[in-house]
Amino acid sequence: MGSPRANLTLAHSADRPSRDPQPPVAIIDIGSNSVRLVAYDGLSRAPTPLYNEKVLCGLGRNVLTTGRLNEDAVNRALTALGRFRVLCETMRVGRVFVLATAAARDAENGPDFLRAAEAACGQEIQLLSGRREAELSAMGVISGFHAPNGVVGDMGGGSLELVDVRGTVVGQGVTMPLGGLALQDLSGGSIKKAAKIVREHMRKAEPQLETLRGRTFYAVGGTWRALARLHQAARGYPVHVMHGYAVEPTDEMSFLQIVEETDVAMLQDVDAISEARRPLLAYGAVVLEEIIRVGRPREIAISASGVREGLLFEQLDRDSRLIDPLLASAAEFNALRARSPRHGEELVAWTDRFVATLDGPETADERRLRHAGCLLSDVGWRAHPDYRDEQSIAAIQNAAFVGVDHPGRAYLALSVSLRHSGLAPEKANPILRSIAGPRLFERARLLGALLRVAFPISAGMDGALSRAPLLVEEGRVTLRIPQDWAALASDRLLNRVRGLGRVVGLDGRIEIGGTAG
Repeated sequence: MGSPRANLTLAHSADRPSRDPQPPVAIIDIGSNSVRLVAYDGLSRAPTPLYNEKVLCGLGRNVLTTGRLNEDAVNRALTALGRFRVLCETMRVGRVFVLATAAARDAENGPDFLRAAEAACGQEIQLLSGRREAELSAMGVISGFHAPNGVVGDMGGGSLELVDVRGTVVGQGVTMPLGGLALQDLSGGSIKKAAKIVREHMRKAEPQLETLRGRTFYAVGGTWRALARLHQAARGYPVHVMHGYAVEPTDEMSFLQIVEETDVAMLQDVDAISEARRPLLAYGAVVLEEIIRVGRPREIAISASGVREGLLFEQLDRDSRLIDPLLASAAEFNALRARSPRHGEELVAWTDRFVATLDGPETADERRLRHAGCLLSDVGWRAHPDYRDEQSIAAIQNAAFVGVDHPGRAYLALSVSLRHSGLAPEKANPILRSIAGPRLFERARLLGALLRVAFPISAGMDGALSRAPLLVEEGRVTLRIPQDWAALASDRLLNRVRGLGRVVGLDGRIEIGGTAG
């Protein structure tokens, strides 16, 4: 995958020749439950959604029993596609991809619908096979997670796809008629019958589920995201970003059984779920419960990246695919929000040098998180000084980053927050501290301490840090300042160097032109 520094250079480099902005790219996804338009700001390693709209048409409702797409659902879908065509023209989208999945694939009047749909949206439609859908779902997870290792499960309205993924390698997938609408149809609305149907079909997925033990199950699809939202509400979880939200199987099993046995209207925060989605929650719970029971994963991670993101990822060249998506997103934030984007990159090299002199290892994942934190270190500078820590937390905690889990997200928010608020543990946001865990919290304090030393030297501008190296030598944290910068060695800066020293258990000093102070 290449070194984090190499990935960073690819993600953002001030030395790279500038290029004209890319036109937006859009994907229209004609699914069994919803028809959705997502427009992105361009084709990149971490594209940012410009516009996202879905219409719950229910194309897949009763297809398995009647063999046909419902006329009302078809009319709703065609109306939505006409609207999406106008929106794409308004946004000046350069390229539109249109995908259709299980409902159009399985219905006998599917070909007629696709012809009408192409006329409505003005684009050629790609009808995905089950295997192709599984492949794109896996590529979506690859695009959205750092070095994924597990099984991807994409549950739509009409089908469920399971496929093994290891890093950038996609295994063979399997597709089954276990989408929410399909199960509702086949079971006649009986959850007990649906559970039996799921158990029978899951035998087909044994090759995928046998590899899942002790690894991650990546849950893709709107029904599972809705379940995750309700799970967050039930446990009072404060970070409402879905992507990267992970739970332990035993915790999840208990919650899923509650969903299956309880009137959905009684579930906490159910108002956040669309009424059309609510009847499908129990079927999503039944499928996920069986996957956990048979596969015994280490954790279940929610993925907001699926078929659409997989298709965009597939369009990238090899070098672009190898870019770390977190560093790509952080670099974009740095370019848009920092006083000097080059300063963020210099912070990466400056902190690299210091960490290399510390005793104790820094893992590869901690290193990439630190690099991202350097790039995000100045996102709150436009806020009033009294609120820069809060603004930084709000910006980072809720950003649409991929390639980072929730503990990593908490680390990033804490690092930049502590730069502004100070290093005392009691000043740290207690919720984020809990999510990060002890190890990442201490790493966040370390980066926060480094940033508190860097900014009084550089004022957030590039070109300064290379003249003021910071390292551990002779058992002390030493900041070296050239003689012509001696005026920078204020009590404030010395206190910050000593504060950094306390974080790593050492004394701190400033050395001016060869003289320690």
